[in-house]
Amino acid sequence: MKKKQHTQKKARVELEVRRVFKDFVESKKRARALDSVSFSVHEHEFVCIVGPSGCGKSTLLRMIAGLEFPSKGDVLFRGKRVGGPDPKTSAMIFQTFALLPWRNVYENISLGLESIGTPIERRPSIINKYIKLMDLEDFSDAYPFELSGGMKQRVGIARALAVEPRMLLMDEPFSALDALTAENLRRDVLEIWSDPRTPTNTFVMITHLIDEAVFMADRVIVLSRRPGKVIADIHVDVERPRVDHARDPEFFEMCDMIKRMISYHSGGTIPEPDTP
Repeated sequence: MKKKQHTQKKARVELEVRRVFKDFVESKKRARALDSVSFSVHEHEFVCIVGPSGCGKSTLLRMIAGLEFPSKGDVLFRGKRVGGPDPKTSAMIFQTFALLPWRNVYENISLGLESIGTPIERRPSIINKYIKLMDLEDFSDAYPFELSGGMKQRVGIARALAVEPRMLLMDEPFSALDALTAENLRRDVLEIWSDPRTPTNTFVMITHLIDEAVFMADRVIVLSRRPGKVIADIHVDVERPRVDHARDPEFFEMCDMIKRMISYHSGGTIPEPDTP
């Protein structure tokens, strides 16, 4: 797998999160979920967001998608405030697959194209392109109840990519899958991201697995416990393809560093780094 060639100095900023706060009202009391979160994502980047459970990761992703709005601060895409969902700007993949049970694979992938008004005559070629990309050619007539979890998520990815958004958002997309299926799908997603023929080339993913983040991302944004704050923005300096380096000392050292950082900012002690 050859990574897309890019440098952050030349790549444009696609996404900006500027001093975002998010409050909720719980039992008539205001509770803060996110506290002054700021970061940016450049075109062609793969960025993962990690942090302890309940720190606001999914809420943050929903605000990037335009499904929720900050209590204070701004979420900008190419310099314009995100004012609501826009499939051509971003599409989201959910951990629960979110397929319509009364539609088969072909029809579920078609849903996104229908939502953006793609002419009927253009839909078959686009749908078949992404059916082929996700290795679903033998399942186009199958319904969700006939599919495994891995196949359902492949449909979800195909549906998101079919509208050719500028940015793909993923909320723990592999968490409901068995280990082997998740491993294979991670590699497939990285192949799609790194393929220059794929129109969608900026990926933002939420994960609770530190090793998954280090395996997939160019950068890892680390959030503290609730209210979530950015405690680190880490460049992953591990050579790609990482499948060849996932057992290297550098890979484990980076995972351990992030784990220790989250532990410290969650009120725990800093464990000593692993030693051979």
